[in-house]
Amino acid sequence: VQLQASGGGLVQAGGSLRLSCAASGRTFSQYGMGWFRQAPGKEREFVAAISYSGSPTYYADSVKGRFTISRDNAKNTVYLQMKSLKPEDTGVYYCAAGRGRYYTSSPDWYDVWGQGTQVTVSS
Repeated sequence: VQLQASGGGLVQAGGSLRLSCAASGRTFSQYGMGWFRQAPGKEREFVAAISYSGSPTYYADSVKGRFTISRDNAKNTVYLQMKSLKPEDTGVYYCAAGRGRYYTSSPDWYDVWGQGTQVTVSS
């Protein structure tokens, strides 16, 4: 299985971006998916997750109300819509496929990771 993340870029504070993660080589619709991020000098942190069917979803407190995770199983793609971006949202964003139908916020539960896409939010 492979995951390909895209959609990152440079945006001003208050702006929006939509990240995409395309999956191949696995029955995508049977697995929960997650987004994580890693800022320079910091550990990878959980951002959002979604179950195999699209509901329920789960968010880190720091992004709740600003980010929305969704998925299109027909396209084998998971998305992360990011609004009201802040400089502290800057980092490399990774999508990951879980070991089963649901999710946790622990990176250890996810066994396949994409290559990451850079998001930079300027103040």
